[in-house]
Amino acid sequence: MTANLLTLSYSRTEFILIGFKRKLDKIHNSSLNTAHSARNLGFTFDEYLIYSDQISAISKACYYHIRQPLHCIRPYLDFTTVCTIATSTIHSKLNYCSSLYFFTITSSQITRLQQIQNSLAHAVVNAAKSCHITPIVCSLHWLKITKCISYKLSHLQSPQNHPTSISA
Repeated sequence: MTANLLTLSYSRTEFILIGFKRKLDKIHNSSLNTAHSARNLGFTFDEYLIYSDQISAISKACYYHIRQPLHCIRPYLDFTTVCTIATSTIHSKLNYCSSLYFFTITSSQITRLQQIQNSLAHAVVNAAKSCHITPIVCSLHWLKITKCISYKLSHLQSPQNHPTSISA
């Protein structure tokens, strides 16, 4: 920072310590002003990596977009257009960085994410809430949340995605 003539603004700078609760409890320095969560590239990290703030932010944003714009314009658009809008705006928010959830997400958090996807599927096909969701999700060619996370992880780990040489 000094080489680039930059200074740190102590009043606006926050940092987060990430780790296990019992390890973080050992750090008792009152001069440290740590935040409990931080956003980076649209993803909210919390100090214990339990992602509760991220799941809440996703829920809030997705339900807003399902209730407001999607329900308002749904009667005026055909199925293909509604499906495209839903996938590009809401479903993409739901799946963004979902591979980070794999090791630490709880079953109740997965249920919350699955309920968002189910609500979105009902809105896209304009089905009643009492309709069974599995055939609807299958007809939209969407994976359930747990399957989507597993798919992303397996796709990231496949040797085809990590070429050893670059061909010209």
